[in-house]
Amino acid sequence: MLLFRKRPVMPSPAEALPGRPTPLPTSEAHFVNGNPLKGPYPPGTETVVLGLGCFWGAERRFWQLPAGVFVTAVGYAGGFTPNPTYEEVCTGQTGHNEVVLVAFDPAVLPLEALLRTFFESHDPTQGMRQGNDVGTQYRSGIYTNNPEQEATARAVRGAYAEALHARGFPNVTTEIKPLEHFYFAEGYHQQYLAKNPAGYCGLGGTGVSCPVGTGVVA
Repeated sequence: MLLFRKRPVMPSPAEALPGRPTPLPTSEAHFVNGNPLKGPYPPGTETVVLGLGCFWGAERRFWQLPAGVFVTAVGYAGGFTPNPTYEEVCTGQTGHNEVVLVAFDPAVLPLEALLRTFFESHDPTQGMRQGNDVGTQYRSGIYTNNPEQEATARAVRGAYAEALHARGFPNVTTEIKPLEHFYFAEGYHQQYLAKNPAGYCGLGGTGVSCPVGTGVVA
């Protein structure tokens, strides 16, 4: 995406950019399926926020799942600056991660299965980068909405870490934290690769399968 990055070190809250009190304008509906980005979502829908590198390719991976996803949206989470712009996030001075909000039906697509796609779609051992994309906004992260989601995320992360270690990979660096704020990214970023099919996508996995069954961590 942008060619120049700051050193991939998280800022402190005191060092973070001040941001702004009001949300940025963004799209109202999903460019691909027409569903509302900000809801209302159908009864029984859950949301989880995932960071796995450049959010253009990451978002596409989830809206292309065959069933269970109501809507996806890209945004920023995990940092300190309120209502940041993309340019501010790219400075490394907001602490935010590029993330995807996934609204899904757990009766159709259990969180374990969603997280299998998450882990198999990137390399969660790379710290503050994904491939050639270097910076704090490219770190691997799962931002949860309740203790049950957090427990599931930790179990799946543990199972995948064991599988990766068996293949010689280093420790998993995926952070798992309760979601404090999700800030919707600017409209032109939403479903970017549907609007720009030849656009940049740096998404790539390890080639190691995540040992997760249908709703059950192996």
